[in-house]
Amino acid sequence: MAPCNSRSRSPHILVLLCLLLSILIPPVNPLVFNFTSDQLNKPNLNLSRDAFFEDSNLQLTKNLQGTSLGGSVGRATYGKPVHLWDKASGTLANFTTNFKFSINSFGQNVSGDGLAFFISPFPFQDISNSSGGTLGLFKNIGRNNITNNTVVAVEFDSYKNDEYHDLSFNHVGIDICSIISDEQVDLEASIRDVRFIASISYNAISKNLSVFLRNASDPQRNWSLFHVVDLRDYLPENVEIGFSASTGSVNESHCICFWDFFSSNLSSQYLAPSPGPTPSNETFEVKKKSKMRLVVGLAVGTGILLCGLGVVWYAVWRKRASGGMEAEEEEMALELSINNAFERGGGPKKFSYGALVIATRNFVEEAKLGEGGFGEVYMGVLHDTKQEVAIKRISRDSKQGKKEYVSEVTIISRLRHRNLVQLIGYCHERGDLLLVYEYMSNKSLDYHLYSEERLLTWPERYEIAFGLASALLYLHEEWEQCVVHRDVKPSNVMLDSWFHAKLGDFGLARLVDHDSIMQTTVLAGTRGYMAPEYATTGKASKESDVYSFGVVLLEIACGRKPIDIKEERDRVNLVEWVWELYGKSMCLTAVDKRLKMELDEKQIERFMVVGLWCAHPDYNLRPSIRQAINVLKFDAPLPHLPPKMPRAMYFPTMDISNLISTSSSSGGPSVSRYSSSSNSTHARELF
Repeated sequence: MAPCNSRSRSPHILVLLCLLLSILIPPVNPLVFNFTSDQLNKPNLNLSRDAFFEDSNLQLTKNLQGTSLGGSVGRATYGKPVHLWDKASGTLANFTTNFKFSINSFGQNVSGDGLAFFISPFPFQDISNSSGGTLGLFKNIGRNNITNNTVVAVEFDSYKNDEYHDLSFNHVGIDICSIISDEQVDLEASIRDVRFIASISYNAISKNLSVFLRNASDPQRNWSLFHVVDLRDYLPENVEIGFSASTGSVNESHCICFWDFFSSNLSSQYLAPSPGPTPSNETFEVKKKSKMRLVVGLAVGTGILLCGLGVVWYAVWRKRASGGMEAEEEEMALELSINNAFERGGGPKKFSYGALVIATRNFVEEAKLGEGGFGEVYMGVLHDTKQEVAIKRISRDSKQGKKEYVSEVTIISRLRHRNLVQLIGYCHERGDLLLVYEYMSNKSLDYHLYSEERLLTWPERYEIAFGLASALLYLHEEWEQCVVHRDVKPSNVMLDSWFHAKLGDFGLARLVDHDSIMQTTVLAGTRGYMAPEYATTGKASKESDVYSFGVVLLEIACGRKPIDIKEERDRVNLVEWVWELYGKSMCLTAVDKRLKMELDEKQIERFMVVGLWCAHPDYNLRPSIRQAINVLKFDAPLPHLPPKMPRAMYFPTMDISNLISTSSSSGGPSVSRYSSSSNSTHARELF
């Protein structure tokens, strides 16, 4: 009996050992911080000149009435350097920052001068005589005398300086190493005595620095502008970020109410040491310790791998020895495999079933956001943090749902990218499989393409396409393994509060080696977005994802679904219709008619040609996602496509019985995990 008992305990010991070892290896995370109104006085914020804390808010300049407030300068910066780009690889970081601010005029008709969010070399070098219209960032040496500084800034200006070519007394501008703005927008409303929420984002692929500003009490009043700039040309690898404000001969105060910031990981996470003196014995000791840490790290990693293999070996041995497992033991095995998968990911949190019941008010119907292929999606609010989340509840009757659940565990929990939906946590109790995601307040791309509530502008559509391309580039080429998503479509492209694209629903995704084709015998995907070779052979690849991306590009440009049986016969298939127009040099006639604003014809034509290139019937003639991005950015010439759409190549036949399942509801064949885009609504397939 004793040997049996020791064997039954062994898997638990191995699992505990795996957990213990995994704790020793810290995960590498992107830079993320969030200073709410009650946290702005944290030590990570450095204040200089006249900046100070008052009533849980950050005041950048003097604000005591009855005293002289003119000529004041103040700055607040994050206390550590931010890794903006990596010299070794040339990789740029994506970043997004949001903050709420107010400018108080003290009831005066004229006040000045404003505040700015800035990025500069670390640390920022204080500048004398920088009050007034230079916002504390540039030296003020008199009218018509302008000095430059290594600073990229977004200014929120409350005073019109004609010598700086300001548009008005209330404007927002993007400044590249000069107080004269490269881009600016006139608010045509007062920037003073109102609280605003600003969002500033940088896309490392498109090199687009974008600004979105909205009135905190009236979100319908909003403004935006953008400027394409390669920050590597102006800023060093490590930078300082923060706020600067100033007053001149007239008075006002500048308040920051909250501030958050997110930047993506770079391939090189650690700063290179600066040159130093000749190494001493102490230096050699440090190097010796570093080598020892490396050896220990490798040993720990090997130990985890061996422990994992041990768990797998034991499970297989026990199953063979016992001739099969009872239902309860099988459930325990599933629990063990899911736990191991999440624990290796190191990111998501395990929630109790009760916590998610409270978050969704017991999965009340009113909280349901939509239904997917394997269950429902609910909106919830976590009781402890008050965070809004989306909770995906896998159907209990779906065996495939368990595979999808484990797939999302093993893949998305390990991925970190600003254009991917973040998995926050999970729960598998009482027969339920639940996944907890960050909540996307602006729903999905398909909702906004076909909703009458709000029309997506062309710049917004362009940025969403780049965000999706950035996500696929990360999945296909930049992560340690190639991830084939298999279900790229607008309903899986989620939009956050600033309309940044985030690709979700990794239930069908699979890991493959780079330069490999995934072997599969179960067809999965959505009609209209599936590449012809994938629909025929069931073998997914990076090229089949690129095909889906091409269809999405055309859908974004044309504002219609890829298959629409309500259209005229020659327009039912979107790709075929646009290709026919391309052969007649009439692509622009297919552009969404609701985009009444003036468009950049060269840009949108290139956008559509790239869409056709990606959706080429022959997968050998499609671009990689990186090649498609280069053409979209005008860094590479347009491809020469045949004027008539080629037919898909012949593929070897295969056992169709493995690909088709019988639908009891329709009485005919239907594809597993099939959903028709033309029949879905914005609430379906949220993740």
